[in-house]
Order: sequence, then C-alpha cells, then structure tokens
Amino acid sequence: MKNHAVVLFTALLIIAVGTWGLMLFLSGPETPTISDFLYATLFLSHMVWGTSLLAESLHPLLKGRTKTGGNSLSQSKMPEVLLTYGLILFLFSYIFALNANMDYVQRFAEGKENLHIAPDSRTERLSSLMRYAPFLALDISIIVVSRLTAAIKMNSRTFGYWVRLLALPLTLLSSALYTFSLPSFVSLDGMAILGFFCLVPLLLVLVYIPAGWAPLYVTAFGVIQTMLTNFWLGTFSLVSLQVITILYLLFYLVFSLTISLVKRLSGNHVVFLIPLLWVIFDYLRSTGFLGFPWGMLGVSQYKNIPFIQIASLTGIWGVSFLVIWVNAVLAWCIYRIFGRNGPHRRIWRRAQRRAQRRVPIKALFGTTLIIGCVYGAGLLSILGEPHGDANQYTIALVQQNTDPRKNDYAEGLQILKSLTNEAMVSLPDLVVWSETAFVPNIRRWSREDPRRFTYARLVDDFLHYQRDLGTWLITGNDDYELVEKSNGETARFDYNASVLFDPEGTRTKTYRKMHLVPFTEYFPFEKQMPKFYNLLLDFDVYLWEPGTDPVVFEHPGFTFSTPICFEDGFPRDVRRFVRAGAELIINLSNDYWSLSEVEAKQHYANTIFRAIENRREFLRASASGVTSHVDKTGRLRESLPFYEESFLIVEVDIGESRTSYFTRFGDWFPVTLAAFCCLFLLFNAFGFMRRRS
Repeated sequence: MKNHAVVLFTALLIIAVGTWGLMLFLSGPETPTISDFLYATLFLSHMVWGTSLLAESLHPLLKGRTKTGGNSLSQSKMPEVLLTYGLILFLFSYIFALNANMDYVQRFAEGKENLHIAPDSRTERLSSLMRYAPFLALDISIIVVSRLTAAIKMNSRTFGYWVRLLALPLTLLSSALYTFSLPSFVSLDGMAILGFFCLVPLLLVLVYIPAGWAPLYVTAFGVIQTMLTNFWLGTFSLVSLQVITILYLLFYLVFSLTISLVKRLSGNHVVFLIPLLWVIFDYLRSTGFLGFPWGMLGVSQYKNIPFIQIASLTGIWGVSFLVIWVNAVLAWCIYRIFGRNGPHRRIWRRAQRRAQRRVPIKALFGTTLIIGCVYGAGLLSILGEPHGDANQYTIALVQQNTDPRKNDYAEGLQILKSLTNEAMVSLPDLVVWSETAFVPNIRRWSREDPRRFTYARLVDDFLHYQRDLGTWLITGNDDYELVEKSNGETARFDYNASVLFDPEGTRTKTYRKMHLVPFTEYFPFEKQMPKFYNLLLDFDVYLWEPGTDPVVFEHPGFTFSTPICFEDGFPRDVRRFVRAGAELIINLSNDYWSLSEVEAKQHYANTIFRAIENRREFLRASASGVTSHVDKTGRLRESLPFYEESFLIVEVDIGESRTSYFTRFGDWFPVTLAAFCCLFLLFNAFGFMRRRS
C-alpha cells in the first residue's frame, strides 16, 4: 500500500504541474508561436505520464490488492526523457530572453505575428522561469527520490548500479565539463585540463548501460553541450541557434546509434573505439553544406602549444584523438578498479591485486602524452624565431568596433579612416579592414552618380581616400554578379567578399566566401523547399551565394589569402588556400554581432590550429576582436582588447615557406580511422553472425 500511495501522490503532483503549464499556455497570446507549441508538448507529455501513473496506482486498489506490481517509477526512463526535453526548451527560452533588450529583436518583434517577446530581458527571463522551472524541479525530484529510494531498498552498493542510477546527471556533468574546457561563460580562456577527463562520466555511462539506451544519453549530451557552447548564436539571428541545435540533435542521434551498434559488437571495449568514432564524427560534421566545425574537444588545448604541434601531421583530428583517448583510458581504469559489481569496502584490495594488470594501460596513457609533448617541443626548437628582416613586412590590422546591424555607414567609414591614418605613421605595406567593414557595394555604387545617391557618395569617398593612402588595402565588402539565364532573364547573385586595392586605387582581385553558414547565410534548396526558404526570409535572414575559387592575392612582396569569418574553422578550406600558393593567411571577421567575448575567443582558438597545420603566419582582422597575429607554431605574438577602436601593427616574417605533412596529405588521419573502424565492424559483425548461427 505504501508504494501505491507514493505513486499516487507522484501522479497527482505531475498532473498538477501539467495543469499549471496548461493555464500558462491558455493565458498566453491569441496566436501561439512555435515555442508555445513546443511548450504544449512538454506539459501534455507530463499530463499523459501523470494520468498513466494514476491509473497504475488505482488499479490494484480497486482490485483489492495490497502488493505493488513493481518498481515502475524507479525504473522508468520517462522522467529522464522529460527532464532532458524540458532542459533543452528552457535553455532556448532563457538564451533568447537574454537578448530581449536588443533593439533589433524588438524591431523585428513589432512587425511579426509569429514572435512574441517581452520589452525587456528581465521580464522575459522571469516568464521563462515561470514556464519551465516547475517542470525541471519536478523531474529532478522524481529522479532523485525514486532512484535513492530504490537503492536503499535494494541495499545495493555496487559501482555499476550507481552509474546506471545516475546516468543522466553524469551525462549532463560531461556536457558541462566539455563546455567549460573550451572558452566559455565560466572561463574566457577555457580550462584545458578539463578536456582530458570531461568525457569520463559519459564513457562510464556507456560502459554500464544497455546498448539500447545509448542514443538517449549521447544525444542528450550532444544537444546540451551544443547549446551551452554556442549560446551566442542566439544574438546572430532569430533562427540560428534553433537550426544548429536541431542539426546537431540529428548528428548526435546518428552518432549514438553507431555507438550502440559498436557496443553490441564489442561489449565494454567500446570505450576504446569511441575516440576513433568521435574523430570521424567531428570530421563528418565539418563537411558539406551543413558543416559547422565549432567546439571540437581538441580545440580546448589551444594554449597547450607543445602538445598541439602534432596538428602539422594530423590536423586538429590528431589532437582531438589524443585528448579523447586519455578520457577513454581514464574511464577504463576506473572501470577496472571498481569492477562491475565489486563493493566499495573491497575496492582498495581489489585495486592492489589488479595493479600489475593495469601497467600496460598506464604505460599507454603516459606514452600518449609524452609523444605529443616531445614532438611539439622538438618542432618549436626546430622552427624557432624568425631570423633577419629581409622578408619582413609591416601590416596594419584595423579594428573599428562598429555594430553591423546599424546602418550609419558614413560614421563607420570615418572611424576606419581615422584609425587607418594613425596606422599609416608606421608605413605599412598592407592595410587590412575586417569582414564587411565597408558596407555599400563598391562594384555596384561606383557606377552611379555620387551627386544623386548616398551610397554612391560613400563609395566615391572611399575610393578617393584609398588612392590617396599610397599603400595596398584589403577590405571586406559585399559583391555581386549578373548572370543571364537560359530563358533570357537576368539573375543577380550576391556574395560576401574581400577586395584588394593597389596603391593607385585599382581593384586588383576579389575573393568570394566559399563556405557560408548553413541556413543563416546560405540555403541551396530554394526550389525544392520554397516554404522553408520563405520562412528563413521571414526571420530576417540575408542569404548569399557561395564562391567557388580559393583566391590567392598577390602583393609585390608576398602572396596571401583571406578566409572570411568562420571559414578559418575548416581545416580543409584553409589548406586549399595554402595549396593554391598563399604564403600568409589573413582572416577577415566581424564578430561584433555576437556581443560576446566568448564567441570571439572560440573563433580565435581555431586560428591556432590552422597556423600549425599549414605552418603559415596567421593574422586576424576582426571588427571587435580578437584582432591578432599568430605565428606558424601557434604562438600568439600580439593582439588587441575586445570591443575597442584600435589598430595593430604587426611585423610578419614570410621567410621560406615549407609544406607541412598536413598541407601535403590533408585529412588522412580521420580517413584512416574510418577505414579501420569499417574493417573492425565487418570483422566483428561476421563473428557475431557466426556465434548466432
């Protein structure tokens, strides 16, 4: 009877909280939005679950039974599923509540029926808490109380039991540790040491749980970690965070199904295959139209310069593999020490007996770290500092710190001119302005009469200024192309571009951004999915066309290329520039829109690896930071503070350009791992079928 009473009370509590959600929903706007419908699925799911528990608790009482029919509440995964879903919805809601004060959000909300947002961040955050806090508190309480009650009743002290009991909290712990190992809202520089054990809780969960439950925990880990790492996407546009989260939910679902399959074939040794699978997963999620290579675990070591020199051989993939491999070794050691069912009181005796058997694991763990550090230290000593000044060039990187959402382009040009004039005291060989630093389309408005059009006057002012400057200048600017279709109509294609001008004011060459941000900069399925395409436009998304060629600019002293914005996050793209002949890489970015130093620091961290992978000096000209100079060993030479109007004068040593192993052979490492995994799966699948037969 006692168990029935507990289940009955829990059911009534769940229904009560669900009713609270229903009342908030009914008191909301007359025209529900997508977020309202998602919220409805949350409280309706709780009400259905509560009703099911109520029926379960009343049925034995009506039949006159006094014994419980089982431990359905303690064994159910429903509270974990609902907690994960509610937490995701809450993070969405709260992140957007933080942006409610932004003027562009309020302007957009005023003209759209499908977006309802409070006039200030505090009110919107309070609304978010009122909606989701009761559900989160309820689900957490049910998980804690039911699991602890079951553990006490069973008097179970085995390590494996507690891991299974706390599977979701351990998974969320891994998500948090993974996030904090990277530049985050907790530590702007990131906490690199966390990278070496952040996955241990998740790996232990995957060792102990049945293979069929792997998709729940791996997907929960991936979605929560993605949102915590990329929270700043909420300021980019009103759809970017949703799109990336849904995209990664699908990615991690496929990844988790693969892990589930491998666990069925290899048992608990799956822990040693996960580093391989994870690197392959990172590689795949950085390819194609949907590619978004942000937040790889190897990037957490961007300040560990000796350790990450191996990137010149393997790319970022090798660094990620080593870091995840350390996680796997730690998880396996914990598993071997604690055993599957060994009681805690015998742990140290068992650990002592097994110490000799763990020597190979310790040796493997130590060797992995030593090889990486020794190799890195050796390369640092070989490459050394630049010698002489025969091939040194002075470059001015301008950080204008202007908001791209505001249309006062004349004021922005004046700031750029003022900073550039100050920088000209150093007689730079090249002046670099950031992505879309100068907004009016130069190609378009240079053909119009300056006396008739404001944009034409701005472009005319810029061109006259550049000619009087007396040096080379490259700036971010939008570009376009008119193409005649087969039906005789003329189509216009717009590009995010960078344009180089010589000292005489001649436009020498233009690079058009090749890798655009999916859904928020580029959507290639306009004809196949016209409704979704129009939905993106409704949410104020401006779409470009992708460029096709890795352009190499030619300066009298050196050659260089300019990956734009997040293109420097793609190892393959930067390698293409170097293979095409670039002796120097200059990234043009505008990260002001994020209003977050975290995003800028994450972006900068990618730069370190592109410099090492290709053994090229790497400069960044960002509208708001991090404007910086990184040498070919990944060491930061100079940088500017965040969100400050300033300029950086750097002395770049071009020197003799050597071709790194990664530049020569590209992504050979993840491809090799993929081939190995395929052979392993085929071999084990064959053995599995033989055992079944």
